[in-house]
Amino acid sequence: MQVVQQQIIQNRSQSGECRRLFHGRGQTFAGYEDLVIDSYPPVVVVTLYRQRDQDWLSDLYRLLQAELPGLQAIFLQNRYLLGSPGQVVFGTLPDEIDACESGLRYRLRLDHAQNIGFFPDMAVGRGYVRKRAAGKTVLNLFAYTCAFSVAALSGGAKHVVNLDMNRNALNTGRLNHRLNGIDLRRASFEAVEFFRSVGRLKRLGPFDLIICDPPATQGKSFTAERHWSKLIRKLPDLLVPGGEVLACLNAPHLPARFIEDLFDEAGGFHPLEGILPGPFFPEINSDSGVTMRTYRWQGGKGDEVRA
Repeated sequence: MQVVQQQIIQNRSQSGECRRLFHGRGQTFAGYEDLVIDSYPPVVVVTLYRQRDQDWLSDLYRLLQAELPGLQAIFLQNRYLLGSPGQVVFGTLPDEIDACESGLRYRLRLDHAQNIGFFPDMAVGRGYVRKRAAGKTVLNLFAYTCAFSVAALSGGAKHVVNLDMNRNALNTGRLNHRLNGIDLRRASFEAVEFFRSVGRLKRLGPFDLIICDPPATQGKSFTAERHWSKLIRKLPDLLVPGGEVLACLNAPHLPARFIEDLFDEAGGFHPLEGILPGPFFPEINSDSGVTMRTYRWQGGKGDEVRA
C-alpha cells in the first residue's frame, strides 16, 4: 500500500482540479495493475478490475481519508463484474459532482454504469484542441458528453458539431456547455450514427478540425479493427484543404502503429505530432495506453506540410 500512498501524495491536486491519483492499469506498479483512483474533489472514484478482500479495501479507504483533506465521499466501481456496478463506500455524494480541469467544468454521472461521463486520460488532448481551435469550425465525432466541444469553444472555436448516437450523453453535453457559460448557438448536437450521416455532415461542413475519439467497440456500429479504416476514408469529404484531424485510439490490444498505418495507407494525410496522456498515466508500454495522433489533410499522399 506504500506505493499507492506515494502516488496519491505526489499526484493530488492543491487547486481542486480533477486528477488521476493512481494509474495501476499502466502496469508500472507490480501487484496493483487492477487499481485506478481518480479524484474529483470532494469525491474520489476507485475503480477495480479484479476482486479485492474487504480488509485491503478498508485500508485503502482509510488511506484516502488521511491523505485527502476535505474528502466527502468515496465511490467504488467494480469493473470486473457484469454491468460495472458502483456504490458509495464512504461518506455521502454531493447532489452534483463536476470534474474541474483547466478552469472548465464537466458534470459526472456516477449512476450511469461503466462510464461516468468524463475521461481524465484525454486531458492533454482537450488542451491541444483548446489551443488550436480559435476561429475554426469543428466536428466532434463520437462526442459522448462533449468535453472536446467545451474545450474547443472555450478556445475560441467558431462552431462545433457534436455527433453521438447516445441522446442522454448529448444531453449531458448540453449541460456541460451551460456549466461553462457557452452559448449553445455555437454548438449543435446530432444524435445519429456516423456512417449513416456522412451526407448530412457534408452539408454542415466543411470542417477545419475533426476530432475522432471512438470507443474500442460500440456494438455493431463500431469496432476498431473493422471501422477505423472506413472512418478515415470518409474524412477527406468533410475537411477543408489543410484541415486537421485529432485521432484518439483507446484500445489496449492495438498498438499505436495500428492508427498510423491506416492513415498512411489512406494517403493524403500528413502526420503532425503524437500526443501522450501525460505524467499521471505512466505506462510500461506506451502502445498499451491511449494513443493520440494529429494529421493535416493535404489532398495527396506525400505532399509537404504548408503553414
